[in-house]
Amino acid sequence: MSAKILHIDSNHPILWGQLEEAGFENHADFKSSKEEIENKIQEYNGIVIRSRFKIDKTFLDKATNLQFIARVGAGLESIDCEYAESKGVHLIAAPEGNRNAVAEHTLGVILSLFNNLNQADAEIKAGHWNRESNRGHELDGKTVGIIGYGNMGKAFAKKLRGFEVNVLCYDILENVGDENATQVSLQELQQKTDVLSLHLPWTPETDKMVNTNFINAFAKPFWIINTSRGKNIVTADLVEAMKAKKVLGAGLDVLEYEKLSFETLFQENNTPEAFQYLLESKNVLLTPHIAGWTFESHERLAQVIVDKIKAVYHIN
Repeated sequence: MSAKILHIDSNHPILWGQLEEAGFENHADFKSSKEEIENKIQEYNGIVIRSRFKIDKTFLDKATNLQFIARVGAGLESIDCEYAESKGVHLIAAPEGNRNAVAEHTLGVILSLFNNLNQADAEIKAGHWNRESNRGHELDGKTVGIIGYGNMGKAFAKKLRGFEVNVLCYDILENVGDENATQVSLQELQQKTDVLSLHLPWTPETDKMVNTNFINAFAKPFWIINTSRGKNIVTADLVEAMKAKKVLGAGLDVLEYEKLSFETLFQENNTPEAFQYLLESKNVLLTPHIAGWTFESHERLAQVIVDKIKAVYHIN
């Protein structure tokens, strides 16, 4: 009897095809509510998700035959990991799948901010030819600080090898520095950094980490890039720091106001004042959670997930 997998979100077709070839029985349900899926989840041995809804204790208690959860992405914050593991459910993620895409996006955002590319493009299209107000900065000679030196942070540091920059990294794990970045304390990173890039998961420890106190601990005004999770930054505090010129510019691929699914931007009737500032600022570059969202990573993520499922779950 083959193992049954429920696909809750759509993914690259190679994921479905290769699992089928390996002997798995695939089922898809991209539209049912969490409650509706809970009513049938006991039929399945595995689920493949992105971020449509939270896999919580209620869901896991009803998934009596579940052996693995595979998330086609890097983070597992939508899953109650501790409870899942206590029930013997194997957790699979694919940070290797989109780390190159995130690294390239991060570098692109920095270069665009430094050289006013988006602003200059918009001005010319509006009929304005402004050279002096679009004078840029060079990355060479700067110190780039990376917080979070896992798959994404390491991939970004590797992309910086073509620049004459000093690359520092901080991570809660020891001895993760390599030939591309020198591991230092958070205090040293804050003393030396000109450009800060966040490559963090969203955890209780990193939630709202970048706040006024965190920003004020930096010795120099700096640029900040966030391609990790929006809730790692207190947007209102970031905006106040930008108004005070403590933060020189921001490239934000993720926002505090995103829904958990990352598919939509949470906005109530009134746009938050801090978000309105970001929308109107020339030294802010915003993208809709697409740092890891390339055609190549779409396929690579699926392949990583297939390989990991096959490695931990063998069909008899």
